[in-house]
Amino acid sequence: MEQSTITIDVKLDPDKIPLQILWNASASAEDAQSAKAMMLAFWDGKEKSALRIDLWTKEMMMDEMGDFFYQTLMTMADTYNRATHQKELVDDLKKFAADFYARSRKLLEK
Repeated sequence: MEQSTITIDVKLDPDKIPLQILWNASASAEDAQSAKAMMLAFWDGKEKSALRIDLWTKEMMMDEMGDFFYQTLMTMADTYNRATHQKELVDDLKKFAADFYARSRKLLEK
């Protein structure tokens, strides 16, 4: 059986706010990749709850956060579609994501 390890390194400032997020996968030949934000979620089937880590660096701008959430919501919709084939719910989630994105952009204009 093949195995890959994903490593996430977070450099913190003295107030424990992320300064840098680096990640890499052992199955990749690439060096560590830099990221301004991350969301990681696991499903605990025994406890029936989601375990999450959400981090972003000081350099993450509000417009980038809107883009990040929009793209994450769209990806979640695609994943949910592959897992459940519940097109109506997938379409609703994608509609919400598009509305969220438009509203986030509009708020930045103020």
